[in-house]
Amino acid sequence: MKRDMMKKNMMKKNMMKKNMTTKMTVIASALLACMTWNAFAQAPAPLLVAPADATIPSGPKGVAIQEGRKLLTETHQRLPNNVGNGLNCTSCHLAGGTTANASPWIGIWGVFPEYRSRSGKVISLPERVNDCFERSMNGKPIAYDSAEMNNILAYMQWLSTGVPTGTSVKGRGFGAIDQKLVADPAHGKEVFGAKCASCHGAAGAGIANPAGGYLFPPVWGKDSFNDGAGMARTYTAAAFVKHNMPLGQGGSLTDQEALDVAEYFTHQPRPVYPHKNNDWPKGDKPRDARS
Repeated sequence: MKRDMMKKNMMKKNMMKKNMTTKMTVIASALLACMTWNAFAQAPAPLLVAPADATIPSGPKGVAIQEGRKLLTETHQRLPNNVGNGLNCTSCHLAGGTTANASPWIGIWGVFPEYRSRSGKVISLPERVNDCFERSMNGKPIAYDSAEMNNILAYMQWLSTGVPTGTSVKGRGFGAIDQKLVADPAHGKEVFGAKCASCHGAAGAGIANPAGGYLFPPVWGKDSFNDGAGMARTYTAAAFVKHNMPLGQGGSLTDQEALDVAEYFTHQPRPVYPHKNNDWPKGDKPRDARS
């Protein structure tokens, strides 16, 4: 009986030891997962680096990538049924969508589907593309199952080569602007005349290309983006101007100058987006959104 008691005690101790080991393993795993997540969450955004053209594959996928780039850089010419103004996608997404703080497409493939407050829901990348066609291009959406949409997506996917899925690159969007500043459109008109009119025209109508389209895009009027576009918002436009304009001289304007000129040109006559009253359905409409 004594031997049986000792055996039971030994089994009990072994069971307790096993349970303790299991608990420690679970705790260690949880701590490791937490440390890994924190390291991931705190990791700096990857640098914006465009892949070399030499990495475009041969075959149908490579053809799709090349065609997608042409559609985005020659949008007005190649998609006349979908573009309702004189712009190309690269009028804002500079250098084929490879410029930091000019809403680059590098890395965009891996962050969608994404919640958009303007839509009040999670949207796909094709939905985001068509959002631009209806607003910035003042036109009509592209069929989701069309060759054109697939080619555009192929180009954006290729541009995102090497960017971790779910990660935004450094320089995504239009960059920062001091939103505590108050805009002065009268001063903005002066800034426009001094810094912008030489390319965009004194009346904001752009500089026409004799071969068709524009050498420099219109920033207001019938051939510009409509009032539902992101660029029609003062602070969004100001951020773009601050970091990218005048062309080749990004960063040369102060935040105040960029804000003033943005307030001036965004509120000039332009096409009306008929569905903007449906924007921000959650009630979080930004103060510079057009009504």
